[in-house]
Amino acid sequence: MNDVARLLEMRFEADPEQLKMVRAEVRTVAERAGFGVGAANEVVIAVNEACMNIIQHAYKGDKSGEILLEIHNNGSELEVVLKDFAAPVDCGAIRPRELADLRPGGLGTHFIREIMDECVYGHLDGVAGNFVRMKKKLARDG
Repeated sequence: MNDVARLLEMRFEADPEQLKMVRAEVRTVAERAGFGVGAANEVVIAVNEACMNIIQHAYKGDKSGEILLEIHNNGSELEVVLKDFAAPVDCGAIRPRELADLRPGGLGTHFIREIMDECVYGHLDGVAGNFVRMKKKLARDG
């Protein structure tokens, strides 16, 4: 079993204005972990979309909510975990809308599933809240 290294842990308000800082941190961590610029940018997109979903759907725009972001590297893949402390959401209802349904918004989960190798939603144990765990394999050929 590979050792798991925590590359980042940060807490921030559930405010879209915080996401510029989050994107910069995620980009830096992904590149340091070995992703090229393009793959690092994809991870940034997935994390940004997941954060926006938490802000809009879990916290329903309440900027006083808090998001916890953790990024780990086990040597073969990057694992991103986002936790919120909002009321539990219906994990079964989290799915992308049909791409043929042309209208603004609603494609975040589609982008996440296309970009990441794995994406799991769930509820926190023992406290109110939700999590999304996303994984992306580290490419060895650059």
